[in-house]
Amino acid sequence: MEKRYKVSDQTRRAICAALRELMAQKPLEKITISEIMDACGMRRQHFYYYFSDIYDLVCWMFEEEAVSLLRRQDDLLLWQEGLLQLFEYLAENRAVCLCALESLGRGYLKRFFETDINGIVSRVVRHVVQAHGFPENPAEEDMIARFLAIAMAGIIESWLRGELRQTPEELIHMFDVMFQDYIRGVTLRLKGAPPEDGKGRNEA
Repeated sequence: MEKRYKVSDQTRRAICAALRELMAQKPLEKITISEIMDACGMRRQHFYYYFSDIYDLVCWMFEEEAVSLLRRQDDLLLWQEGLLQLFEYLAENRAVCLCALESLGRGYLKRFFETDINGIVSRVVRHVVQAHGFPENPAEEDMIARFLAIAMAGIIESWLRGELRQTPEELIHMFDVMFQDYIRGVTLRLKGAPPEDGKGRNEA
């Protein structure tokens, strides 16, 4: 009876490394499982101990390498650092990330980032609500977090595609300003503050 093959994250990462090298050379749809496993010095059938197909491998790679950078930032004060690490990963692996983005579709990887950015923003929103003693409103807090997360994920994707020329530091500063401005507006509304100078929007 054949001994059961031992599944380990170390081997998963070796398979990911082989895929990354191949993705830098050609589109994902032209890569075969045999090529990946040959590069690892492993038999083709061993691939299926780890992944169901190549797309499952790509998903695991981004979960492990890119998205996990966001999940590690449990400290509310370090969310900017998590985003900076994500930008650095995307810059170092731009060819691979673009290959995956084109092969899996625009919405696929975007959902990865939105979900985890939403987790970070949600924690910050809850912290602000509690710190200011505002009445909790889970539905509104969730809407605010999702709005900001979708905007941030879209900007990250545009930067990856080369559509934005700002540096990661500049974009993160913009995120922080956008977030603070939005929270400031919510703060004024919850406090029932009148419009600035008492003027309406249509007044000169």
